Amino acid sequence: MSQHVKNITDSTFNDEVTGTSGPVLVDFWAEWCGPCKALAPVLNDIADDYVDAVRIRKINADENKEASGRYNVRGLPTMILFVDGEEKERILGLVSKTRIAALLDRYVEG
Repeated sequence: MSQHVKNITDSTFNDEVTGTSGPVLVDFWAEWCGPCKALAPVLNDIADDYVDAVRIRKINADENKEASGRYNVRGLPTMILFVDGEEKERILGLVSKTRIAALLDRYVEG
């Protein structure tokens, strides 16, 4: 895992995501989820590419039901982009690095 990707839990969600300013991409995943595992290296690359612009956080949906329920996460992987603590967009399923970067670029000041 990239040093720029951080695992969070229900108890740290506010401190790491909703209680912060700027963009945070949260990856809801689970150990049994094959597409989640395939997405991990893509998110590592994204985290390295956007190190000064976007924080990347991962939360295990099985172990953290509160956040998964609050944001109505029904399929995995689900990535939700928060900006200044508010949900702005979400991507469901395994997608390309290009698609994730295009989403982030809409919210990152160039």
